[in-house]
Amino acid sequence: MSSIIYPTTNFKATRTLTIERGEGAYVYDSEGNQYLEALAGLWCTSLGYNNRELVDTASEQMSKLSFSHMFGGKTHQVGMDLGVKLSEMVPVENAKVFFGSSGSDANDTHIKLLRYYFNAIGKPEKYKIIARERSYHGVTVAAASLTGLPPNHTHFDLPFGALGVLRTDAPHYFRGALAGESESQFVDRITNNLEQLILKEGPDTIAAFIAEPITGASGVIVPPEGYYEKVQAILNKYGILFWADEVITGFGRTGNDFGCTTMGIEKPAMMTFAKQLSSAYMPISASVIRGDMYDAMVDQSSSVGVFGHGYTYSGHPVACAVALKTLEIYERDNMFARAAVLGEYMQKRLGEFLEHPLVGEIRGKGMIAAVEMVANKQTGEAFNGGAVGAFAQQACQNHGMITRAVAGSSLAFCPPLIVTEAQIDEMIEKFSKALDDTYKFVKQEGLLTS
Repeated sequence: MSSIIYPTTNFKATRTLTIERGEGAYVYDSEGNQYLEALAGLWCTSLGYNNRELVDTASEQMSKLSFSHMFGGKTHQVGMDLGVKLSEMVPVENAKVFFGSSGSDANDTHIKLLRYYFNAIGKPEKYKIIARERSYHGVTVAAASLTGLPPNHTHFDLPFGALGVLRTDAPHYFRGALAGESESQFVDRITNNLEQLILKEGPDTIAAFIAEPITGASGVIVPPEGYYEKVQAILNKYGILFWADEVITGFGRTGNDFGCTTMGIEKPAMMTFAKQLSSAYMPISASVIRGDMYDAMVDQSSSVGVFGHGYTYSGHPVACAVALKTLEIYERDNMFARAAVLGEYMQKRLGEFLEHPLVGEIRGKGMIAAVEMVANKQTGEAFNGGAVGAFAQQACQNHGMITRAVAGSSLAFCPPLIVTEAQIDEMIEKFSKALDDTYKFVKQEGLLTS
């Protein structure tokens, strides 16, 4: 029995695979078996495994300055350089950056920054946050309250009310459309629901609307055309900030620099980053806000004597150095443009499975996608529970590929950005075998209703 409390794991099914090493787009278990890493770890190892530039950068920085905090005016050059680089890249006006260690703590930071800012400008009543059903924004107490997935809520007694978390529709046409409803009608209905929620709660009480441009853990939901255009118009009408959670979609994943670019989200007030910021070689996150928000907080912090928020590892020099080198590699090697080309190929290859009797929908943009398996192909009826997704995930592993079941019966694909066309073909071949295995399983278990 391990002494570890494993994260996001069934405690009756721990230690099912021990990974020992990685190379490029592959990882190897303790028995020497090779697996194509089709989820880039957890949507994060964009540059693959054993990238010597990143390893050497971490080693060099450890030798030079292994740690230095950023409390009380202390700083270091590599952290300042990363802050400048990020502020120049993002579509946030006069961006200011706060560093943490995970996407969850970055979203926690944003909640605190929102309250600090609106207190600073004399609007303490403006603290509520609109989050969507089937969203994922982390697992700390506050971030999990923003998340819209039941497993992340059940038994945790989260303080939704105290945090002012409101919930609006997930923009998933396949699962959320009414009978006979077109995509444009679906968008009109759910954005009207958003506006009605704002009016009911009172626009003066709502600080921000948080959204992943394209979702990850909830099943790679790509909102229909026109959705973000209408959402932004509503938020602008009522003076509510757009908060883009780019923890998964940032840095090339969708075939552009950011998911905001891909989905037409213009000038968000806030952005959250982690994962691909350092290709996951070191834990680091970034909470980015507009410059005017920061400016409003300066006198507020001075009156108290300190801005009373910060982590020991905020701006850790080794993490900053690795992140800075990662961004350099993205730019030098044209990784975002490469991801756009390979992403188009990956989406095309995955699209071939749409005719499979088990597949109901295929969703994605760039180098992120999900294939949803259904109990009834004609009606799109979902499987109950997560047994089918779990079987398919294991079937992929049996065929030498690691992926992840999300949203019950969808399998997610998010390979490292360094994969080749041949490795995408390998991914498709392994998935095809796993999908056929899963189809045999659901037929034997009598789970199909068509």
